[in-house]
Amino acid sequence: MRWIDMPPVWLIAALAAAWALGRLVPVPAFGAWAAIAGPVIAILGAVLLFAAAWQFRRAKTSIIPGDHPNALISSGVYRWSRNPIYLADAMILAGAILYWRAILPLILLPLFVWIIRTRFILPEEARVGAAFPQAYAAYMARTRRWI
Repeated sequence: MRWIDMPPVWLIAALAAAWALGRLVPVPAFGAWAAIAGPVIAILGAVLLFAAAWQFRRAKTSIIPGDHPNALISSGVYRWSRNPIYLADAMILAGAILYWRAILPLILLPLFVWIIRTRFILPEEARVGAAFPQAYAAYMARTRRWI
């Protein structure tokens, strides 16, 4: 049952809710530019996600939230964000919402970010901080949580 409380499941649920909300209460808000900007943002998010995931593979540490970290990744995309995978998830959601051109699903974006921060980021920061106290403190001082 643990697999149900995973970031990709939350992302899929948010995407489904955004799509449904946009269809059930269609309040068009964005112009034709959103049909181009939305996919571009979502694709950039997917690229960021895969780049970050690749770094986990190279470092031979688990990408699964809740697992014990074997390495502190602070290079590559992790130089700009401590949470590039979660940033990528938010970009994918934002891109999809723009593409669907409905304003009401935008309320789901801050809700998604709050869930991810509460359920995953804060516990992960505590685990990584406990595993690599000095290195993680230095990393936190020079790298922001999101961007």
